[in-house]
Amino acid sequence: MKKLSLSELNRISVSDFKRTEKIPVVVILDNIRSLSNIGSFFRTSDAFLIKKIYLCGITAQPPHREIRKTALGATDSMDWEYRESIVHLINELIDQDYTIVGVEQTSESVFLQDFDIYTGHSYALIFGNEVNGISDEILPLLHSAVEIPQSGTKHSFNVAVSAGIVLWEFAKKMLYSR
Repeated sequence: MKKLSLSELNRISVSDFKRTEKIPVVVILDNIRSLSNIGSFFRTSDAFLIKKIYLCGITAQPPHREIRKTALGATDSMDWEYRESIVHLINELIDQDYTIVGVEQTSESVFLQDFDIYTGHSYALIFGNEVNGISDEILPLLHSAVEIPQSGTKHSFNVAVSAGIVLWEFAKKMLYSR
């Protein structure tokens, strides 16, 4: 066994990535504070061919040195847009037939592995603030809430770690099982 070199990984160019078909999933960042977390969302979304990232509220926007440091160039490859009002954005996505899914522990959330992910469906996945989670004002707009089962004492993941787990689950079912 040997590690693959960068040239052996066959990475595509940014222009090829832009032309590549994406899975019908958009990521919404609701008031994410940490610039490193934002950069991680870009990098993870690039890896799983996510359609677009929406940055809402206080979420910082590229270009920013700390975001770029973690994103490793994914701010150039990923389509993204800033929206001040997450409520207006969600209503627009509902009008476009997106299923709105909050990644949050709620009284009605289902475990991620029990959530039915359908190919051909479009999903908007909302990830909330590192301390307060997703905004209370958008809870009534959610079609579903998913949570990642946890058995330790903390019952919380870093939001960027949650993104990796959730986006992998969607990519596994929508991208790798085609």
